Amino acid sequence: MKQGYFRIITALFCIFFGGTALLSVLLPKQTFSPQENRNLAAAPVFSLKRVMDGRFMDESEAYVSDHIALREEWVALRAWCERLSGKQENNGIYFAADDTLIPRVDEPDGQKLEKDIAFLNTLCQNAEVPVYFGLIPSAAAIWRDRLPPGAPGADEDLWIRDLYASADAQTVDIGSALFAHKDEALYYRTDHHWTSLGAFYGANAVFDAMGLPPLSLEDYEKTTVSESFCGTSWSSAGARWIPPDCIDTYVPSDGVSVVSNFTGKPVEGSLYVPDCLTQKDQYAYFLGGNQPLCIVTSPSGGEKLLLIRDSYSDSLAPFLTERFSEIHLFDPRYNLTSIQDYIEENGIDKVLVLYSFANFAQEKNLFLLAR
Repeated sequence: MKQGYFRIITALFCIFFGGTALLSVLLPKQTFSPQENRNLAAAPVFSLKRVMDGRFMDESEAYVSDHIALREEWVALRAWCERLSGKQENNGIYFAADDTLIPRVDEPDGQKLEKDIAFLNTLCQNAEVPVYFGLIPSAAAIWRDRLPPGAPGADEDLWIRDLYASADAQTVDIGSALFAHKDEALYYRTDHHWTSLGAFYGANAVFDAMGLPPLSLEDYEKTTVSESFCGTSWSSAGARWIPPDCIDTYVPSDGVSVVSNFTGKPVEGSLYVPDCLTQKDQYAYFLGGNQPLCIVTSPSGGEKLLLIRDSYSDSLAPFLTERFSEIHLFDPRYNLTSIQDYIEENGIDKVLVLYSFANFAQEKNLFLLAR
């Protein structure tokens, strides 16, 4: 009787795992995950050298993990198991207090950051206009009281102070501005980005560093455009029990024109793109998502700002329109144009290099600052 039982169980397991493997092979392969808003691992390229140095196995493991059948369901099941077992993290995302999912920020490569600051300092030397530098702390730094006890992570405050001390640029103290309002909804609970409210305080920190008058929140009316935003942290952690976020705006788009550049050809864009609220990546509502270059023209007047940035500036741009006539949003991940030439050709008055700390630590194209 026992032998028959074990044979049935073994057969069921074989059928289950064999079927999953077969489906994984036969189903069409996606190159992008809208759930996680990232590119999926490509099929590994075989070579003896890659096998010997271990890259082939690492890439194979990543490929299988990204393309296994029912992957989203597996991620969610794993998250439930982690939670039930008492663990406080899944896929690099902490299950934090107040229904908050906070990405872990690991210790960065100090040598890389040293080189990146050297690139920034070269920009300061070459540019004939003022250069400002700001790093946005993550939710793990500002909301550290929400993290599970003893949760490991980089000391972002220390790293930012050290990087600022090494920079020739004028620095923007965004950390203090955010920490002063840490009990407010500065970041999305389900995503790594800051909210429009967090971007508001960040904008005032920028204006303070530049000697510009601050904005008053009382002058704006908050408009909620979505109550169903589940961001990348929600997707990566598989934490389907966490309720969705709201997306709010403050600054109206009246009179503001936007020219986007996705493929080398300028196209008319918008400060807000309502169609993006119907897709998974609702954060793309701001400016339409990642793009190499975006020029925002405002009737408010003021100088021309070149903003070398990551996606955090998508929701910052509306506030910047209140103090600048033009904001040129330049993303080095997709744009290899010479920054020095761009400053001269477009009559830029000020340059702001603004990144989240986590993205700055990982950005591979900061060498463009020196070009």
